[in-house]
Amino acid sequence: MNSIEIVAIGTELLLGHTTDTNGGWIGARLAAEGFTITRRTAVADDATAMQSAIRDALARAGTVICTGGLGPTTDDFTKPVVAELYGRSMVFDAAWFDVVKQRFDARGIDMPAINRNQAEVPDGATLLHNARGSAPGIILDDPHLGTTILLPGIPFEMRGLMDDHVIPYLRERLHPGPPILERWLRTNGIAESAIAERVADIVPDLAPLAVSFLPNAFGEDIRITCWGDFDRDEAERRLADAQHRIAVALEPFVYARDRNDLAAIAGDALRERGFALALAESCTGGLLAQRITNIAGASDFFLGSVVTYSNDAKMKQLSVRADTLVAHGAVSEQCAREMASGALRIFGADVALSITGVAGPNGGTDEKPVGTVWIGIATLDGVNATKLRFGGDRAEIRMRASQAALALLMRSLPQPTITA
Repeated sequence: MNSIEIVAIGTELLLGHTTDTNGGWIGARLAAEGFTITRRTAVADDATAMQSAIRDALARAGTVICTGGLGPTTDDFTKPVVAELYGRSMVFDAAWFDVVKQRFDARGIDMPAINRNQAEVPDGATLLHNARGSAPGIILDDPHLGTTILLPGIPFEMRGLMDDHVIPYLRERLHPGPPILERWLRTNGIAESAIAERVADIVPDLAPLAVSFLPNAFGEDIRITCWGDFDRDEAERRLADAQHRIAVALEPFVYARDRNDLAAIAGDALRERGFALALAESCTGGLLAQRITNIAGASDFFLGSVVTYSNDAKMKQLSVRADTLVAHGAVSEQCAREMASGALRIFGADVALSITGVAGPNGGTDEKPVGTVWIGIATLDGVNATKLRFGGDRAEIRMRASQAALALLMRSLPQPTITA
């Protein structure tokens, strides 16, 4: 058996308190290497349930990767549970204990006694050096049971161990097949049905490549997948051709040929042109500013943002006129224009965006229902505003408004032409 199953351990995953992003990342990483992933399972912090899930996965696949439950606290007991499954005792690894202690010493912190638990490992296990945390990765192998790989649940620690140790180990042991490769297109401002109509004559010609349409709060993503039907070079050639053909069919709605955020793409466009951006946000409450400042080096093009949630703040901070608010309200073309103009002036920017709307779930009227948003854009050449209507809950409306503001910004800048 050369397939792999993934088991995520943690009651919080079942209760919805935490999303298992680790499993998705591991699956994508393994697929890109040509490994076959047959199942993902989430299981509670319960010894019986954990052993049952891992035992069943080993019986089906032969190799299991587990995440979670390697910490020092009382609810972290993956190691002894898996050790019992393999008929192993727990032993103290003095070498790893020294590694953990040295890390605390280097930070000038006394190591809590509880951290000694992280040097307790199943007898005969292979330890994987964790350069990013105090819990080592662990490999347990048995000719009858199969192989279980234990990784921390902390994402950046897990990813480091996968790249440093697990992938090389699996390459040598399982002899992977052709990789599963993907290409992406990201669109905004076009409905899923319109996309399907535009590419209807293209998709059948791309077989055996698979094309999937993935709607989200930021637009519509298109994933093109090669499921290991070709070697890497041929797969890459076919994927590139498919991506290009679909992108041309969807002009001008494609904003990325990868999975980059539109905020990062807009930031690059501003940086290349030497433009400085300012923001004035109301219903999005700083969400757009957060997306922009998530970009390393955003200070190259981003000056700042004003969150003016109340009418009083709009007047005091952005010089929105009182008679504008009385006559038209905060959710209006006039207010959006004045907010953008105010941000442009107070920050001394080259371009400014404003967002004002009704995010819900309350506050809507017949004239301005929930989801109504005005987006303003001001430059030294003038100011304009666009009215949009979004569906979804409060969070989705706010995300869609921030995305629409970025799309408006990109449309206002000179656009490159899609080329081969």
